[in-house]
Amino acid sequence: MAAEWWRDAVFYEIYVRSFADSNGDGIGDVPGITARLPYLRNLGIDAIWLTPFYPSPGVDHGYDVSNYVDVDPQFGTLADFDELVASAHELGIRVIVDIVPNHTSDQHPWFTGDRSRYVTAPAADGLPNNWPSTWGGPAWTLDAERGEYYLHLFSPEQPDLDWHRQQVRDEFEQILRFWLDRGVDGFRIDVAHALVKDASLADEPEPFPVVRTASSSEWRRGIDQPEVHDIYRSWRRLADGYAGDRVFVGEVVFSDQRRVAPYLRPDELQLAFNFSLVFAPWDADAIRASIDESLEALPIVTWVFENHDVPRIATRFGAREARAAALLLLALPGPVFLYEGQELGLPEVDLPDEVRQDPIFLRSHGERKGRDGARVPLPWTRELPARSWLPQPTGWGELSVEAQERNDDSALSLYRRALELRPSGGFAWREAPAGVLAFDRDELTCVVNVSGPDVPVEGVLLASEDVGGVLARGAAAWLSRAGR
Repeated sequence: MAAEWWRDAVFYEIYVRSFADSNGDGIGDVPGITARLPYLRNLGIDAIWLTPFYPSPGVDHGYDVSNYVDVDPQFGTLADFDELVASAHELGIRVIVDIVPNHTSDQHPWFTGDRSRYVTAPAADGLPNNWPSTWGGPAWTLDAERGEYYLHLFSPEQPDLDWHRQQVRDEFEQILRFWLDRGVDGFRIDVAHALVKDASLADEPEPFPVVRTASSSEWRRGIDQPEVHDIYRSWRRLADGYAGDRVFVGEVVFSDQRRVAPYLRPDELQLAFNFSLVFAPWDADAIRASIDESLEALPIVTWVFENHDVPRIATRFGAREARAAALLLLALPGPVFLYEGQELGLPEVDLPDEVRQDPIFLRSHGERKGRDGARVPLPWTRELPARSWLPQPTGWGELSVEAQERNDDSALSLYRRALELRPSGGFAWREAPAGVLAFDRDELTCVVNVSGPDVPVEGVLLASEDVGGVLARGAAAWLSRAGR
């Protein structure tokens, strides 16, 4: 029996409004993605993950959904989506889509109606508990007109659904079927750990843990409830009724990977994001510890350096180091997630405050810069477009696909070659000097000089830069194991 396709796949995250604009309005769209599928095929990825493209007021750029079974007109139509899926499948590319089951938009008919699907509490009883919003302030908003508080782990425009109600569970199974019937290969589940809340609404112990990313929560009591696993068992049974190894990828954000492992039981989610490398600094000991802890704690480990919620690695680590990190990432065993523009070596953009749109920035009154700097639209050509929903920096034309695709030394060429040569097989650490990481896969040895002395190398198959037989600090290489 052939192994499931997702066990060693490379997924490419498409932040829809920033990937490719087909009509010149400054916002990416579904036809733009379809037009760029040949680029993705030539890059060598296996699947694309689309961030939310559903109708939405756009308070959180699509993560506030007002209709789960349509396409927002700014992104296209259902016919455009069907064409995207068909075209991707013709090119051998799988398509997974974001599902946002923790909360809806406050403009969703469910919320503007009787609200029986949401977590609410009578206003007469006072603030229900001390739960905090991940984006600052309390997680409860008073609706005086209705005489109730409603819960929102994120912004007040994103009220939380009550997953203790069978009605909610039934609605979402219908939503999953709608997209599975249209041919999607799976779902990325937003805030997968938080759907079911503690029904007692008991206070959280204080002080609250530090928030690690925009969507993380280290709560100990209010979320991560046992009943959430019943939901995913039901979803898995549903998806397993379809042909083609449909996959669920959970956004389960805890710094302790042992809290993630239960979501990956054989009858629940196939994959969950492992954000340990996102949290790790560019330090050899920290990276090795992250890899070891992940491999020990999780039955299948995914690897991520970038996504739409965190600063880009070219800024976090440095431009040279980002190239070395690419070879580290793509040599590790198991599924890998790339974020659009990572293959171009794009840096984080330091945007002026007046153009920032992230609700994290707005709700914190500028104290937290938010995520806009990683969401600036991709540069496809040397001549940047006249319109862009977030401004592209002057000089980004030289980082564009057009500028890089015929340059053998570019970041894009490095990623294409690495994806072509990506190893398989077992994983084992090799002895290496302090500050250097080295490990074997069946076909090759990966050596990453994070902060160590120069390392002599031979049999170089691929390197992050011209090494000339010596791997300097900040560089990485894949070495042939033939004859060893």
